[in-house]
Amino acid sequence: MGFMEIAFAIVTLIIGLVLGAYFGVKKLKAQQAKEIDEAKYSAQSIIETAKRDADAQSKEIIINAKEQAQHYRNDVEDDLKERRSEVKAQENRLNQREENIERRDNLLSDKEGHLDSREQSLRDRQKNLEELEAKAESLVDEREAKVVEVAAMSREDAKNLLLKEMDETLAHEKAVMIRQSEQEAHEKSERIAKHIILQAIERSGADTVSENSVTVVHLPNDDMKGRIIGKEGRNIKTLEALTGIDLIVDDTPEAVVLSGFDPIRRQIAKIALDRLISDGRIHPAKIEEAVDKARKEMDSTIREAGEEATFELGIHSLHPDLIKIIGRLNYRTSYGQNVLNHSIEVAKLSGVMAAELGEDISLAKRAGLLHDIGKALDHEIEGSHVQIGSELAMKYHENDTIVNAIASHHGDVEATSTIASIVAIADALSAARPGARSESLENYIQRLRSLEAIANEYEGVNNAFAIQAGREIRVMVRPDDIDDLEAIKLSHDVSKRIESELDYPGQIKVTVIREKRAVAYAK
Repeated sequence: MGFMEIAFAIVTLIIGLVLGAYFGVKKLKAQQAKEIDEAKYSAQSIIETAKRDADAQSKEIIINAKEQAQHYRNDVEDDLKERRSEVKAQENRLNQREENIERRDNLLSDKEGHLDSREQSLRDRQKNLEELEAKAESLVDEREAKVVEVAAMSREDAKNLLLKEMDETLAHEKAVMIRQSEQEAHEKSERIAKHIILQAIERSGADTVSENSVTVVHLPNDDMKGRIIGKEGRNIKTLEALTGIDLIVDDTPEAVVLSGFDPIRRQIAKIALDRLISDGRIHPAKIEEAVDKARKEMDSTIREAGEEATFELGIHSLHPDLIKIIGRLNYRTSYGQNVLNHSIEVAKLSGVMAAELGEDISLAKRAGLLHDIGKALDHEIEGSHVQIGSELAMKYHENDTIVNAIASHHGDVEATSTIASIVAIADALSAARPGARSESLENYIQRLRSLEAIANEYEGVNNAFAIQAGREIRVMVRPDDIDDLEAIKLSHDVSKRIESELDYPGQIKVTVIREKRAVAYAK
């Protein structure tokens, strides 16, 4: 190979290298430009996605802010409504207090005017008596002089004769004056008694009776109604059988109605149903557990009601058993009037009247609170509520004055103290005021109690519940004591006794339920 060929090869190689480097650089630049374009496109896509996400987040934030603002506005409006109602109630109380003050002012003004007129009348009467006395003295002197002239009597004999005649003349006038004084004293005592009673009534606020026989239980949703009824009605039947209360499940949205005449049973059923709804598990075994817990809770509630009543009246050192019996009065009515509220009202009236008469206020309040305590047990113990109450007071070593007040507040025995008379008057005031009692409701409840009492008298009966406003009586029997044939006979016997002993509209269905349970425990 010659030099020229080597040189040509070298030059060719150099040119190839240069061209290769040039095209390589150009290709690299093109690839870099492509990557830059792709990066720009990716960046633009990311920016647009970020913008869309930011717009969506901003809209969501605005919606949440609007919802929070609306919720806050609703809370503020509810708070304003509640405050307005409180202000309105306070305004009504102030108006009522102002009316009471005006009434008392008018009464005092009338009394003051009456005293002024009486004082003027006494002054006029005294003036007339003075004039009559002067006239009588002048007449005595004239008669005395005349007698001396005519009969030639001595001055002393004439004076004695005239005085004898004057005594005979004034005897009738004395009798008339004594009778007038007695009548005035009687009228004054009546006015004082009326004034004391009016003061006691004005200082005692009382509600109009509004007893009912249904309780509404609110549900979280309408689906809960099906769970309360249960499969083939097992749940609702179990609850009705355990409580003796009729459950009414109708088209009322998110609510069921508990119907029954006994407020203690209704309250136990309500507590149990509220607990079952809150728990969410509703089946017969859970229902039995809930009803048992509700009964225990009811015992605690009854005791608290008795303690609140004694605390409100400032009565202390009562026996704990008496406090619990007082609490039971909250679930007892007399002609529709709540007996616990009636007893508290009687205690307050008795305290006011005792204060006016200078008697022991605490003793009067205590006697007023306990005067109807026998009504808490009159369906369990034989005898009238007066007799039961007197025996309870003696059993727990109450004062003899309180025992007599309980025994005499209906006139069964003679009142031996002023406090006993005060309690009888306060009881009559509380019962006789307009709106205090409703006789029709009491008669209705008495009929339902009579239905249950008739069924409970038969052997083998465990429980009897009057439901459906007294149109049905359900009798729960012990399966070991009564078989199926005896259950049929029992329903027939109960219906015949109801027909012969009670007056009622329409017809009453007697249902005897005999349920046999077998229980075993796996250990």
